[in-house]
Amino acid sequence: MTGHVYLVGAGPGAADLLTVRALRLIERADVILYDALVTDEILALAPQAKRVPVGKRGGRVSMDQALINRLLVSTATKHEIVVRLKGGDPMLFGRAHEEIEACRQAGIPLSIVPGITAAFGAAAALSTSLTQRGLSRSVTFVTPTVARGSQASPSWAKAVAAADTSVIYMGRGDAVWIRDSLIELGMPASQPVVLAEDVSRPSNFTVKGLLADLPDLALQLGSGPVLMMIGEVFVETKADVDNLSPASVPGLLAASVG
Repeated sequence: MTGHVYLVGAGPGAADLLTVRALRLIERADVILYDALVTDEILALAPQAKRVPVGKRGGRVSMDQALINRLLVSTATKHEIVVRLKGGDPMLFGRAHEEIEACRQAGIPLSIVPGITAAFGAAAALSTSLTQRGLSRSVTFVTPTVARGSQASPSWAKAVAAADTSVIYMGRGDAVWIRDSLIELGMPASQPVVLAEDVSRPSNFTVKGLLADLPDLALQLGSGPVLMMIGEVFVETKADVDNLSPASVPGLLAASVG
């Protein structure tokens, strides 16, 4: 038999942020191949499915992407509904193109179900729009992370420096490099930043501060997935903007959101 593969966005973590289409597919799935960032709360919605962990986390032992591709194809030759469940949105930093191509080459029918990416979940939790009239007319999503054996490119830093608001995925371990690269490109050391961990989950946590102190802010977080968000939209009032300086970091907010 040949089943149907669905690349499904699981959103930032909270089960009630799933789309209706995603929920229906999870409830009907014969097999779910899921990422490391998919929560137990979401997996509990599929007690009928065989659940296979195929996730990746930076700096940890994880399944090779080529093996995931082969597993996805072989599973679809044995089961009718195969859900490839990805954190956030499958089309953003999810290597979806490789899985799509593997299914196409094998003649496996495939559909894609979008999800809420973590940046939008974080903006909602902060009650802060990533775009604001007169302040931010451009937003960029980047990651400095590259595949093993690949050479790092400065393109991500140039994109951040050119945008009014930026969200950096998978950057916690590169906090020093990120700070230095952006300052070298002319971004002020006093640029406001927010680090958001475990977005939309009960353990969610944020720290606010300045670009100059990005590495120190990163050390205040735990082991959950982290977003780095940069831009003037993260200062609530003009007085706050005027008062921001590296010396003010100890007095800045470090609090749970929710």
